[in-house]
Amino acid sequence: MELTHGTYHVQGISFAELAQHYGTPLYVYDGEKIVQQLNNLKNAFSENDIKIKYAAKALTNLSILRLLKKHGSGVDVVSINEAHIALRAGFTPEEIMYTPNCVDFSEIEEGVALGVMVNLDNLSVLEKFGKKYGAAKACCIRLNPHIMAGGNYKISTGHGNSKFGISVYQLPQIMQLVEQYQMNVEGLHIHTGSEITETDVFLKMAEILFGVARDFPHLRFIDFGSGYKVAYKEGDLVTNVFDLGLKLGRAFKEFYHQYGKKLQLWIEPGKYLVSEAGYLLTRANVVKTTPSVTFVGVDSGLNHLIRPMMYDAYHEIVNVTNPTGSQKVYTVVGMICETDTLGADRKLNEVREGDLVVIKNAGAYGFSMASHYNSRPRPAEVLLLNGSHQLIRQRDTLDDILRGQVEADV
Repeated sequence: MELTHGTYHVQGISFAELAQHYGTPLYVYDGEKIVQQLNNLKNAFSENDIKIKYAAKALTNLSILRLLKKHGSGVDVVSINEAHIALRAGFTPEEIMYTPNCVDFSEIEEGVALGVMVNLDNLSVLEKFGKKYGAAKACCIRLNPHIMAGGNYKISTGHGNSKFGISVYQLPQIMQLVEQYQMNVEGLHIHTGSEITETDVFLKMAEILFGVARDFPHLRFIDFGSGYKVAYKEGDLVTNVFDLGLKLGRAFKEFYHQYGKKLQLWIEPGKYLVSEAGYLLTRANVVKTTPSVTFVGVDSGLNHLIRPMMYDAYHEIVNVTNPTGSQKVYTVVGMICETDTLGADRKLNEVREGDLVVIKNAGAYGFSMASHYNSRPRPAEVLLLNGSHQLIRQRDTLDDILRGQVEADV
């Protein structure tokens, strides 16, 4: 997002033009930024046979998936419906990693039938998989390394109390099942959470994986997950993916030379690829002054961006209509009948009713976690690419909100 001649724009397209054309609220995605982030990772890990599996849960729009597919990404999915969406977007089964959690085994069976790589994360499912498929179907095993890492406890998935993965302390039980059913384990996987800035955390995770991997002689890949931190405000610490690629790639090479054969290095970024590319464009409905707070109420809320209320996440907010106005302190809230603070005590250029207000870093876990709460429609989505804009999802209507309801005879 750039400010030129008093106008905020992306790829030369102003937010005012987008609001006039599509209305608000509106999700806006910078396709060039997504491709740039993907290329950063390719370059960072270029010394290895790298397979990037985009974490589709971050933003599952078909057009975004197709854009990433076109530029060489694979995909990581966490539900069978995400797997079907990935296939519809053009990914082959071989390009899809399927990592479900706490699902019924029938969903695992459907994943196998689709031909995707199934990532198993508990002993019960591992045993069922072994009994049914034995050596006939390849699988991956997700491990819990007992590492607390990431922005906060809610987004850390590798600590001892996490529901994700099979504890590394249960390796004897894993090996017993693998040997008993002669299972074909082609991959090992760890994902410890989100917003990890330190390369050393990933290297510590790698040491654990390498130690376990020596017990699995037929591996094809090791998946190091993701969790790369991006900037949400000026001065934020971020993951240096080039330092990570250099050091983790070097350690990986040393390991597979000892292991006896070359392996693929898999990663599965989500937020890193799409977060900074996304903007939630809103309009100020009201400016409400109280004795203690001045609120800006926008035409959106936690129904469109739940991260601030769910994770206490910070998203930069900008008044794009009045970039030269004097700064004042506001609390930006939504129009939902809940406390839905999008940003508290923010210095913004003076906001007037009707001004366009942009919330940044809305590309990851914005639309994908949006809802119809308060019977409000979900916004449209627009992709900016090659200096032009195109609609990639229509705005919901009342019919969309009511779809699926069946009127009872009462």
